[in-house]
Amino acid sequence: MAGRPRRGVKFPHKQQSSSDGRRASFSEPGEEPGSPALSRSGTALDGIEEKPLIEEQPQSEYEKKKANFITRTFWTFVMIGGFFTALFMGHVYIILIITAIQIVSFKEVIAIASVPSRARDIQSTKSLNWYWLATTMYFLYGESVIYYFKHIVFVGRTILPLATHHRFISFVLYIIGFLFFVATLRPGCYKFQFTNFGWTHMALFVIVVQAHFIMNNVFEGMIWFFMPAALVITNDIFAYICGITFGRTQLIKLSPKKTVEGFVGAWVMTAIFAIFLTNLLLRSKYFICPATNLGANIFSGLDCTPNPVFVAQTYTTPDLLFLPPNYKFSITMAPMQIHAFIWATFASLIAPFGGFFASGLKRTFKIKDFGDSIPGHGGITDRMDCQFIMGLFAYVYYHTFLSVPHFNDQEVMETVLTEFTITQQIMLLKALVQFLGNRGYVKQEV
Repeated sequence: MAGRPRRGVKFPHKQQSSSDGRRASFSEPGEEPGSPALSRSGTALDGIEEKPLIEEQPQSEYEKKKANFITRTFWTFVMIGGFFTALFMGHVYIILIITAIQIVSFKEVIAIASVPSRARDIQSTKSLNWYWLATTMYFLYGESVIYYFKHIVFVGRTILPLATHHRFISFVLYIIGFLFFVATLRPGCYKFQFTNFGWTHMALFVIVVQAHFIMNNVFEGMIWFFMPAALVITNDIFAYICGITFGRTQLIKLSPKKTVEGFVGAWVMTAIFAIFLTNLLLRSKYFICPATNLGANIFSGLDCTPNPVFVAQTYTTPDLLFLPPNYKFSITMAPMQIHAFIWATFASLIAPFGGFFASGLKRTFKIKDFGDSIPGHGGITDRMDCQFIMGLFAYVYYHTFLSVPHFNDQEVMETVLTEFTITQQIMLLKALVQFLGNRGYVKQEV
């Protein structure tokens, strides 16, 4: 035993320096028993079982998923609570939420293409993006204020010139931004700058403009805002439930987890939910009345003459050959419940393509989420991709089929204040006072 050489032993005085001048380690690879190099050479220690390090990986992955689930659930309840709190507090708070969503979503989308700007050191690009946003919001918000609050805007002496020339002022602001963009073009960066120009305008149209129509829905009545949002959320929930329950056939390659069974099942459940939700909301004037009083809330309510679509009607089947004479089926329901079925169909079959569009956009830039604005959920845009197109549909559908044309004294006031000359306004005032005086509504001295 004493005469046999001992292999695998390295004495300190025999250690050699490494090529970079540093002292070699006592445990040189390939010389210590059990080292990776020794194992690769085919020599192994008998009777010793090494515990693989990979066994701890599933536990750490589980902990990661658990923490993400807790965070996601917590912020889900925070969003739901904040949404209903703002909904019950009044129209102004919903407008503030929509404004915040516009700004954050625009920031997230623009951030996708903002990395090259730092590399090219073009400081004006980011500032110009925010200038486009401010100009667009000034134009859109001004249009809404002028349209819905004429009785306030066209009486105030200070804001009357701004309201009268609003569109021209907005155009001048846009032209200033356009001139600034052309003046800051740099040789060698033309492609990037024009790409950013188009990208910014696309974001303005897809996000800011569509969100503007959602805001207009709030002014028309809270139901026109809440119904589309609720239907999209409901459809998303039932698509997930139906998909994991009996989903088998893939729907679209952009979203591999979407199934045809979940798509159709969510449509049926959303349609049923829409009919019952409409029946509940039409009982509250806070939801069905236009926002004539921005100080109203769920407790104070609003008062108005209901739109005929909210008034229940009886529908009777015509004479059918296979039924006895004078035997008919009849059902009493509000016309809005029929329209709600159409809205649910759009929310189930068309609005999800807004999400598919967003998925394709994220795959193009190889990102998982648009941002991290909401912990556990990603960005605001990830949650609003279907809401934008649904809100625009609700606006167009309402003004095409459901709005009631009626005489509007605000429009008459706008015409008198903006299109009549001072002389014509004075003549109209004299004639009106004389007419009211003859009928005894005002004193003759007036």
